[in-house]
Amino acid sequence: MPALSPPEDAPASVAIVLLQLGGPSSLDEVQPFLENMFRDPELFNLPIPAWAQDWLAERAAKWRVKQARPLYASIGGRSPIGEITARQAHLLERELNHSMRSRVFVAMRYGKPSTEAAVEAVLAANCQSVILLPLYPQYSTATTGSSVREWRRCAARKQLDLPTAMVDSYPSHPAYIAAVKERVSAALARLPAESNPHVLFSAHGLPQKLVRQGDPYQHQIEETVQEVVRECALQAPYTLCYQSRIGPQRWLKPSLTETLRRLGRSGCQAALVVPISFVSDHLETLSEINIEARQQAMSQGIRHFETATGLNDSPSFIQALAELVRTTEIDA
Repeated sequence: MPALSPPEDAPASVAIVLLQLGGPSSLDEVQPFLENMFRDPELFNLPIPAWAQDWLAERAAKWRVKQARPLYASIGGRSPIGEITARQAHLLERELNHSMRSRVFVAMRYGKPSTEAAVEAVLAANCQSVILLPLYPQYSTATTGSSVREWRRCAARKQLDLPTAMVDSYPSHPAYIAAVKERVSAALARLPAESNPHVLFSAHGLPQKLVRQGDPYQHQIEETVQEVVRECALQAPYTLCYQSRIGPQRWLKPSLTETLRRLGRSGCQAALVVPISFVSDHLETLSEINIEARQQAMSQGIRHFETATGLNDSPSFIQALAELVRTTEIDA
């Protein structure tokens, strides 16, 4: 899809690189995707040599793929995150090129296009500067931190030496909060008016060890939730919980599963799950929330269950990303 042409007198081209986790685009890619993820020392920081972590990653992926492949099969045999992120990139480039000469690229930490491929694309485009824009609104060393470090490693190997700036995080950016508010309001409207739903803000989990070491993720998630609650003037009861735990480490609590079980025991009749740390629908929203959590809720006696749609290609979210780019200064 071609982007709009920028004004002739626009400044030199800026490369905006969207940093995202990635996902398998077919069932055959599930195991390699998992291996790449388990191999990442930022996510699984084990006190062992790199070769040992590689060996463990391969073994863990072979075990995990038996569980993961059926889940991906249940949502169409692939993750839609690649297609959604490509649309986000196109829409952002089109929006930015009304006022600035820009190119938008995608760098997936564990999927395709890889970070190395994104570096090569920036080199080929002859851009003059780079802005790294994480599609993780809340900063964590396991997401934004890992993606940025991978970018720096690949850029050094490919000798990409351009002025580079980055958006660190945007957990309470007004335009981002407004985009989330739209999704929450639309989801609440799909529930019966008399249902009095309990709202569950579900964030991707994180090992407690990282939080104890100073990772700001939990605090920023809480900040986002408070801003959304305030902007929505939410009167319904709500809970922040976490999902997608992997491995034996202790992760942030309460879990989505635990919270649904508690609500069921309390006699709750309606629940709305808002995926608060995800900007794209993928396995965690389409399977873990919309299929597994829905089934659990029904089995616990929760009669009405609704989920908020991911931000995906929401015009409000694209505007939020554009504002973040326009207000980021690049040092020469």
